[in-house]
Amino acid sequence: MRIRKNNDDIEEKDIEMIARVSDALAHPVRLKLFRYIMQCNKSMQTVCNKDLVANFDYAQATISQHMKKLAESGLIQVNKKEKFSYYYANLGILMQYINTTKKYSVI
Repeated sequence: MRIRKNNDDIEEKDIEMIARVSDALAHPVRLKLFRYIMQCNKSMQTVCNKDLVANFDYAQATISQHMKKLAESGLIQVNKKEKFSYYYANLGILMQYINTTKKYSVI
């Protein structure tokens, strides 16, 4: 028996985006880093590697690994300037994630 495709089925690209962003937000350290970057961006402050190391009690290597995961998810945009990486919250991806999860949530 074949199962027909339902027009309301979640699209593959949406599934991948939800999984990627959920995975990035699934770790408490990444949530703290993302929130800090959002707050700094809101007050028009730039955030670079040294700012994160100075404000969080984690090794630079740990922060770099978490920032890589956030960047891969699209939640963070990275601009490299000389030896520093500057981080900006991508609120467009966050809103897309929220709206897509609402759209496909089952009540």
